[in-house]
Amino acid sequence: MKLLLLLSIVFVFLLIPIQDSFSELDMYTNAQVYSPEHTLQVYGNGLPGENLILRLFGPDESITKFDQVQTDSDGNFNYQLLTWPTPSHGVPYGTYVVEVLSTEQNGLSKKIDVSFSSTTELVSVAIERQIDTVVFAPDSGALNQPFRVFIQTTRDGLNIGNDPIVLLENSMVHLPDSSSLSLKNYFKTLYAGVYYFDFIPQQQGTHVFQISVFNEGVSSKGFAATHVLSQDLGGINKQIIKLNLILDETSNELDVLKSEISGFDSTLVKASEKIDKSTGTIATSVQSISEASSQLNSLLFPIIASIGIIVALQITIIARRK
Repeated sequence: MKLLLLLSIVFVFLLIPIQDSFSELDMYTNAQVYSPEHTLQVYGNGLPGENLILRLFGPDESITKFDQVQTDSDGNFNYQLLTWPTPSHGVPYGTYVVEVLSTEQNGLSKKIDVSFSSTTELVSVAIERQIDTVVFAPDSGALNQPFRVFIQTTRDGLNIGNDPIVLLENSMVHLPDSSSLSLKNYFKTLYAGVYYFDFIPQQQGTHVFQISVFNEGVSSKGFAATHVLSQDLGGINKQIIKLNLILDETSNELDVLKSEISGFDSTLVKASEKIDKSTGTIATSVQSISEASSQLNSLLFPIIASIGIIVALQITIIARRK
């Protein structure tokens, strides 16, 4: 039983491939500069019978071509990766990167830069033509209110004056709800190299305009953003101006009221002084009346006493006669 177990372990061990103690991966291309209809040939070596991944990255770092190849028993490979097509928006002129990636050597990779140009004659390095795209859009807009976006496209400092439907056909606007809208049929020509379109926003939020230019095999992109509000800043400014006018009128009315209240205060002070004066006069009059009453009492008292005496004498006389 132990012998069978030992033989099984040895058999399994023999089935496990022995890896080389060193990594090996090299890659070459048949040229550095390519033009349409030329073939991109990739060759090199890796481990024997190894699966390799070949990738071609475009100028915008997107994957243009993806293939897999296996090395022969000696570790060599030779593969036709691509026949360069007529330049298009997806495959424009520019610098590309060819990469070979090992699946068995811990992700080991090698890269080579190649150029795709209109011609390979008399040049050792591709001439890259640069397109510049500038987008002019307002910083803010109002819901359901149109605004205008301008685009300028130049190549080597000169305006590009082509049909905007063809030149800008891949342009779009990214809406606040994460959806996108093509702008292909929106463009109008102001003059050669300068284009514009009118846009009516239907959503509140930030609208991102992505303008894509493609001309003679070269592509370019420009971006601009507009934040759409429920109303434009002009309307808000009018409301602020109106509010300021109302506040000014209110302030003027308060000043008038304040002046009137100030006059009323002086009137109250005068009235209070007059009341105090009248109160003093009344007090003096009461005092005079009191003094007069005392004098009157002093005059009437003897007379009343005399009348009392006379009445008493008459009553006495009458009593004696009876």
